[in-house]
Amino acid sequence: MARLLFRFDDARSVHGWTAIDDRVMGGVSRSRLRHDTAGHAVFEGMVSLERNGGFASVRSAAGPLGLAGARDCVIEVRGDGRQYKLSLFTDDAFDAVSHQAAFTPAVDRWASIRLPVDTFQARFRGREVGGAPVLDPGRIRQVGLMIADGQAGPFALAVRSIRLE
Repeated sequence: MARLLFRFDDARSVHGWTAIDDRVMGGVSRSRLRHDTAGHAVFEGMVSLERNGGFASVRSAAGPLGLAGARDCVIEVRGDGRQYKLSLFTDDAFDAVSHQAAFTPAVDRWASIRLPVDTFQARFRGREVGGAPVLDPGRIRQVGLMIADGQAGPFALAVRSIRLE
């Protein structure tokens, strides 16, 4: 049992993804998800700690993405030495609770990172949500990528695919 959520081999695959950076609270970080002609997407930008900022993220359009009974979320990525977070949302709202798992992908080589569904932590506006229900993989509606590792500077995460298994 598996469900491919996103495969970024086609230029249209990045349509519907939106940047949600610390600019929403006065920061100056910037990000985007762009298609690379080599057949993958790149989550890239610049994180700034100015004006109490420090995060950049992109999020997919809302839609039925869930897979009941899924145990893992697998993301095929190539990193730059920085830590990222995968965010899964069970709500269509912009300002919603997400379930996040952090990962630090290999630098300059492709790897499939398996993130167990039961390790995703509920968060709202960067803070842990105590007592929140565990992630129900059958209810996933949006997927996001985030960088919030406390370091200013450029970043680039290459992504081939995201799937549930």
